[in-house]
Amino acid sequence: MFAGSPYLLLGLVLALQVKHFICDGPLQTRAMVEGKRVYGEPMGLLHAGIHLVGTLLVLVVFGLPLWFVAAFAGAEAILHYHIDFTKERIVKGAAWTFTDAYFWWAFTGDQVLHHMTYLAIAAAAIALV
Repeated sequence: MFAGSPYLLLGLVLALQVKHFICDGPLQTRAMVEGKRVYGEPMGLLHAGIHLVGTLLVLVVFGLPLWFVAAFAGAEAILHYHIDFTKERIVKGAAWTFTDAYFWWAFTGDQVLHHMTYLAIAAAAIALV
């Protein structure tokens, strides 16, 4: 699918990053942020579910096979949930707030891990060729 089309591949990564902004920004509520601190809490799971739906939509739009869409959207949602949970537990356990440098290190580390997940999805899409 992406053979000979680096622009299509870059479009996929861009679409996943825009999806990430929408799901982690406007669609994320304070209750979701707080819910991510307790493993299995419904609002934290809902946040990961919103990412699952967003990733499904992006991968379908890019014409990837349905087995790929299901597998990678599911894997991304599971990873997203655990990355968020781990970051929230570390931040809460250390009692860091937005005024602490370590808070921002944890926050940006969390975001880098999410974007690395999108790069892995793109790499897997390339491997389909």
